[in-house]
Amino acid sequence: MPATTSAAPSGTHSGTKSRKKKGRRARLLVIVLVLALVAGVGYGTYWGISTVRASFPQTTGEIKVSGLSGAVDVKRDAYGIPQIYADTDEDLFRAQGYVQAQDRFYEMDVRRHMTSGRLSEMFGSSQVKTDSFLRTLGWRRVAQKEYDTKLSPSTKKYLRAYAAGVNAYLKGKDGKQISVEYAALGLTNDYKPEKWTPVDSVAWLKAMAWDLRGNMQDEIDRSLMTSRLTGKQIDDLYPAYPTSRNKPIVQQGGISPVTGTFDPEATPTGSLGGTTNTTNTASDAVSGMQSQLSSLSDSLDEIPSLLGPSGSGIGSNSWVVAGKYTTTGKPLLANDPHLAPQLPSIWYQMGLHCRTVSSTCHYDVAGYTFSGMPGVVIGHNQNIAWGFTNLGADVTDLYLEKVTDTGYLYDGREKPFTTRKETIKVAGGKSKTIVVRETNNGPLVSDRDTELAKVGETAPVTAAAPDRGNGYAVALKWTALQPGNAMDAVFELDRAKDWTGFRAAAKDFDVPSQNMIYADTQGNIGYQAPGTIPVRAKGDDGTMPAPGWDSAYAWKKDPIPFDQLPYEYNPERGYIVTANQAVIDAKKYPYLLTEDWGYGTRSQRITALITQKTKDGGKISTEDMQKMQMDNSSEIAKLLTPYLLKLNIKDPDVRDAQKLLESWEYNQDSDSAAAAYFNAVWRNVLKLAFGNKLPKELRAKGDCLNVPPADKSTVPADEQNKLVRECGQRSADSAQPDGGDRWFEVVRNLLDKPDSDWWKAPRTRLDPATHNRDELLARAMKDARWELTAKLGKDMDTWSWGRLHQLMLTNQTLGTDGPGILQWMLNRGPYNLSGGEAAVDATGWNAAGGYDVIWVPSMRMVVNLADPDKSRWINLTGASGHAYSAHYTDQTEKWANGELLKWSFSKAAVDSSTVDTLVLKP
Repeated sequence: MPATTSAAPSGTHSGTKSRKKKGRRARLLVIVLVLALVAGVGYGTYWGISTVRASFPQTTGEIKVSGLSGAVDVKRDAYGIPQIYADTDEDLFRAQGYVQAQDRFYEMDVRRHMTSGRLSEMFGSSQVKTDSFLRTLGWRRVAQKEYDTKLSPSTKKYLRAYAAGVNAYLKGKDGKQISVEYAALGLTNDYKPEKWTPVDSVAWLKAMAWDLRGNMQDEIDRSLMTSRLTGKQIDDLYPAYPTSRNKPIVQQGGISPVTGTFDPEATPTGSLGGTTNTTNTASDAVSGMQSQLSSLSDSLDEIPSLLGPSGSGIGSNSWVVAGKYTTTGKPLLANDPHLAPQLPSIWYQMGLHCRTVSSTCHYDVAGYTFSGMPGVVIGHNQNIAWGFTNLGADVTDLYLEKVTDTGYLYDGREKPFTTRKETIKVAGGKSKTIVVRETNNGPLVSDRDTELAKVGETAPVTAAAPDRGNGYAVALKWTALQPGNAMDAVFELDRAKDWTGFRAAAKDFDVPSQNMIYADTQGNIGYQAPGTIPVRAKGDDGTMPAPGWDSAYAWKKDPIPFDQLPYEYNPERGYIVTANQAVIDAKKYPYLLTEDWGYGTRSQRITALITQKTKDGGKISTEDMQKMQMDNSSEIAKLLTPYLLKLNIKDPDVRDAQKLLESWEYNQDSDSAAAAYFNAVWRNVLKLAFGNKLPKELRAKGDCLNVPPADKSTVPADEQNKLVRECGQRSADSAQPDGGDRWFEVVRNLLDKPDSDWWKAPRTRLDPATHNRDELLARAMKDARWELTAKLGKDMDTWSWGRLHQLMLTNQTLGTDGPGILQWMLNRGPYNLSGGEAAVDATGWNAAGGYDVIWVPSMRMVVNLADPDKSRWINLTGASGHAYSAHYTDQTEKWANGELLKWSFSKAAVDSSTVDTLVLKP
């Protein structure tokens, strides 16, 4: 998003002169700011101190904070990670708000403007389209309803205390005293931060839910495929989950016929669903609407993803091992959520401690928090530990609506829209007012795009569609657009003492739906699937947009009851692994959770690592858990490499590259030439086998970035433009798979079908057509050889996976669209990384766009339930959001190397690791 905006035209000659003077003055101020920042980096001069360090937090001494009832200690270790000690709950969360604002307020401010659809107030007219879409979804309105009607009195009290702490920090400060980004931002639009509110915190949960919403993109993509592929071919590209090979999370149990609740010991029951078969009608309803659905896909891309890019491949790992298999005799729990790399990291490490746990102060908890939201999201307290991965439940449906100017059709009758006006204020420009229309299936997201506004006008009349009239619109039904209790769940988790308390908290964790793993100091382990998950009519699998005019497609009134959701408690096998695989065998569970799971590549690898270690009486240590998190073995390479090595390659240069794979053990280390070559082969296999067969609407995103990483600065501008033009043509002509583990499964199923049509690729100017598997694989090996020659050089001794597979840490606003010199100063990298797509060390890349890292294990933790002080943790960046703070990226190198930091929890351990103490006083 842009960092700055220009003043709106005034229409007068004198106004033009004034703007030119302002523009020159703004440019001069940018130069002064940059020089001051540079001085801060290199020399610590007066200018550097006054400009850069003005916003650094005070971490020692005393500060008076209004509203506190007693003194609060803030103890920071050598990495700037704070541990807060207080005597009341309200003091604890007031201090949390103050401290997080010290380190991260700019990040918090941008985030709340995003969740409320107010980015244009900060960044100008370029954000109006995004704001319009976000206002249509109405995250902030739903958050307000949650606060007003759903949240408990204690949660509201904590939210108010947190907001008061943030505002105590802001009081009397101007922008440049808060963060250097405000100094740059204020040059053109004079933006001023406003006070924090409790609803600002609640709205963040809606952004979480959006990024983890499930299969909406797959729903659109399948619909687009119908223009070019048969049903059988689409099934080829969305294969069934391999339950027999990649075990689901919950491996036994079902709905008890006696109690009607889920019981891990029960025999699975039959179907509880409806009776109407809807699938064929849903498929008919999207006929002829591919261009409009493609526009919807593009519109969805306009919404910033705070947690990570959508699509297959992104996910998280968590697993817990019971004491009978650990060196400590108590459980060990690991978690590493895979999210978008950001600077600062999405996570903020912190401890929240009552000096004495009592009826007036309930918390003794530490872990990972979100800046802008009170409590700890993932971590442990004195009794239990927990972790999250995305469950991936299908909680969204797109409905095609038959509309007129005034209403929409439902069961043969026209119903009026529910409408509201939203005014979007624009920095440096005129405000814009939009009208949001809603049906009983949700807001019309198609209203936000001129193409979408015409959706369905050219769609053929089918048995599924009524007379067209003014056409169709697209509505979004999503569980997160109903008020819920997820904020209550955060505090309930933080103070839970046992399995019963943990499950009670899980019951309130309605959105986003997450896999929740558990361990306690008594030696118990467990898993719970929570969330508000809709019940659809039988036969409606949620994989295609549905006709909203037919009540047969409506969700049932009530979602899946919490007591019928799958769980495990102390399973006999002694471990639980969640890595976005299927929760339970769909044939043994009566409700549809989703048809679009991750395909279990990571979960099965983690399971294999656990069982290999524990066979013959072996025990797992904290260090073993850490090593498992860094496992970078390529499962697709294990499958595909034997086929590549059997090929009779005649070209000596390609044959030399083939030899790299002969002794390779499938590890994707950053210095591995074999890993670089194999991943290039894999990418070219996907291009050749599928790229020319998919609809052009599924075009590749990001392929224009595929300039050799080491040479970007030296590529002439005219050549860069040529690359961009060529990329745009490639993207328009074909689509490219992203290469996630769904594609692993697709290719696995085709390898024993060497004459499948999928292996056929057309001829080019340089290459003949391919007619079978071996011909296509050989051509992919040749293309990969010359691609890497262009990127890394002809000498294979200089090749390495890390030179291709690089991470750039980017400030999420000025670091993406600010002045180039400012981007250079706020961003960090590149880092050459090990790991890869669907590896346990999931440094993900999208084969459609190149090899750069686009999602990462955003943090890693291993909790030792025998002795919490022997637990370990790491963050992607650091505690601070201030560029040039010592704690801006002081954990990144260790993170990249797979190291973990000591995680102090007890008072004695925290005191031992403390280097700075700040006392907040009433």
